[in-house]
Amino acid sequence: MLSIDWRAPAAYKHTKHIPAAGFAWEYLRRNEDYRREYHILAATQRPEAHHLERFSQRWGLRFRRRPRRAG
Repeated sequence: MLSIDWRAPAAYKHTKHIPAAGFAWEYLRRNEDYRREYHILAATQRPEAHHLERFSQRWGLRFRRRPRRAG
């Protein structure tokens, strides 16, 4: 569990200066369901495309495409 005191305004001063995506990440990373699913997915050697798609849709995530290897 995170040790931040969510009731202390000083703990969230930095949120005034981050873009919407950064704010969304601050919220998402504290979600226990997200964290559990992420750890399961991350432990998979080569997750299947439909698992990645379902994960990204459930949590509203977008992933950059990896560049193709040159050569």
